[in-house]
Amino acid sequence: MEYILIFITAIFVNNIVLSQFLGICPFLGVSKKVETAMGMGAAVAFVLTLSTIVTYAIQKFVLDPFGLGYMQTIAFILVIAALVQMVEIILKKVSPSLYQALGVFLPLITTNCCILGVTILVIQKDFDLLTGVIYAFSTALGFALALIVFAGIREQLSLVNIPKGMRGMSIALVTAGLLAMAFMGFSGVDKGLAVLFGLN
Repeated sequence: MEYILIFITAIFVNNIVLSQFLGICPFLGVSKKVETAMGMGAAVAFVLTLSTIVTYAIQKFVLDPFGLGYMQTIAFILVIAALVQMVEIILKKVSPSLYQALGVFLPLITTNCCILGVTILVIQKDFDLLTGVIYAFSTALGFALALIVFAGIREQLSLVNIPKGMRGMSIALVTAGLLAMAFMGFSGVDKGLAVLFGLN
């Protein structure tokens, strides 16, 4: 039941983009088409889940035993960068069209504060490996959900006659704000579920 609570909380209540405002760059940059948004969501889910496993192992078996905790950020960024390179190579071979569509935002996953933030949060919250992986995967799903919903809205907005001053990024930012407010409606759901499952 604890895992279900983590899953629901990470996706809806504490959505990494719409509640914690991490990963805004790809959220705004790759949200013009639903297909591209789905590709970015899948890439982030893959990198975030794998990087959580690898960084957890590095923290517990290398950094902590040798007193190298101060190297955490650098070590984690190197792991994330290596995984992003792997995703780039795979996408270039498997789906060149998606690789082209994602463009510069694919290598930007390396510096996506969402991924680095989650890997560090897993360590700071002292999760065990399974809980950390579930938290990371759920967070990635929350990121993908926000990205796909936002892309769907932007696709619809492209068909509407919007006043000249509101076109482009202006209407996108207003829409993102309204979407974040909509997700605020889920606040408190985690506490209600905790009471329901007797986890409080």
